[in-house]
Amino acid sequence: MKPFQATSYNLESLCCGSTYPDVNWELNCPHAHAPALIRTQYAKQQYEPSEWPGLYRFSNWLPINRILEGSAAPVTYRSEGLARELGLRNLYITFSGYWPEKGALMKTGSFKECEAYTVCARENPYREKIMVLASAGNTARAFAKVCSENRIPLLICIPEDNLNALWFEKPLDRCVKIVASEQGADYFDAIHVSNIVAGMDAFYPEGGAKNVARRDGMGTTVLSAVETIGSIPDYYFQAIGSGTGAIAAWEANLRFLADGRFGSNKMKLMLAQNEPFIPIKEAWGNRSRNLPVMDEKEARKKALKIDAKVLSNRQPPYSLIGGLYDALTDTGCDVLSANNHETAIALSLFKKSEGIDIDLAAAVAVASLIETAEKKKIEKDACIMLNITGGGVERFQCGHKLHFAKAEWVFPVNPDPESVRAKVSELFAM
Repeated sequence: MKPFQATSYNLESLCCGSTYPDVNWELNCPHAHAPALIRTQYAKQQYEPSEWPGLYRFSNWLPINRILEGSAAPVTYRSEGLARELGLRNLYITFSGYWPEKGALMKTGSFKECEAYTVCARENPYREKIMVLASAGNTARAFAKVCSENRIPLLICIPEDNLNALWFEKPLDRCVKIVASEQGADYFDAIHVSNIVAGMDAFYPEGGAKNVARRDGMGTTVLSAVETIGSIPDYYFQAIGSGTGAIAAWEANLRFLADGRFGSNKMKLMLAQNEPFIPIKEAWGNRSRNLPVMDEKEARKKALKIDAKVLSNRQPPYSLIGGLYDALTDTGCDVLSANNHETAIALSLFKKSEGIDIDLAAAVAVASLIETAEKKKIEKDACIMLNITGGGVERFQCGHKLHFAKAEWVFPVNPDPESVRAKVSELFAM
């Protein structure tokens, strides 16, 4: 193959409409405005898969300047088993995980690989510094894999209760280090630690939802679906913690509308949270742009009660311009929920009907689809995209020896910032 040519694109501020090149790991509009996301504007407005392998077949709509080894793309197929169980005629499943028989080869079993392989391939003036990432589990596993295999320095901040999510096919390279917030802490506490570290000279923030590469990487699930189906689906089902994947789906939909060859509809976003941690459902139920105020102790208790731990996020990109509230408003969507019992039933039904295990977050999405179908809130012949954001973990783990990563330091809730800086400096021998 010829050498990779960086994708041509600019960034657009959603608060003022200004456009500018991506030269400095931009996460915000350079002008002083209300909080807002920035968005990529690609030179190629029509969808065109490339010759590059894995995830990078979507490179024309990814903000990248290099190709990393080992990536895999989401796989979309028309459901037979689950569709028959629910009486749906046009159910398509977009599967991100490990299912070799279907061509799905994500070894972490999560669509977070789509984010990691895109973020780490983005033009980055801070390559000599250390990326800081906060995660509830799956994102950490994906970024750790990609950074370890490509020797990209990374510090992961994660709740101690979620460390069991950090399993790998092989030991991590020493360029990846992990710190945790003590037992009983939640994702918000991990974010707090990451923010302290990101302010140090030797570090820079990955950026989360503000990073266009993360969102466009997630959006490849929709690219896979539309390419397979041949048109934009009517409905999009996904479980959410932050809702960043739903924002990414909305943005990908808008790009297909600009393309003009795949239909003129906006997918109705059908999003789901795991009860009792449902701040986005509560806010949207009131059609409020503001999330409900959550007491810290109560929020941590609710986060510990849900089985799909990765769906607990107290700071989702909901209210800001271009965030989840705007996506929900623009698409006429709904926010649903499923409790742990309903999630377990969905988990079992999917494996029985489709023949592969899925993770708990994906099962929350399946549970919401089951409820919607049973209550006849969706047309039987509607074109539905079910985004299975993680699966095949059991399938992968059966055939591989696993290596579990450990935290090199555990911080208390609300740690002293100076102690955080001192310990992290020790970890990287600064």
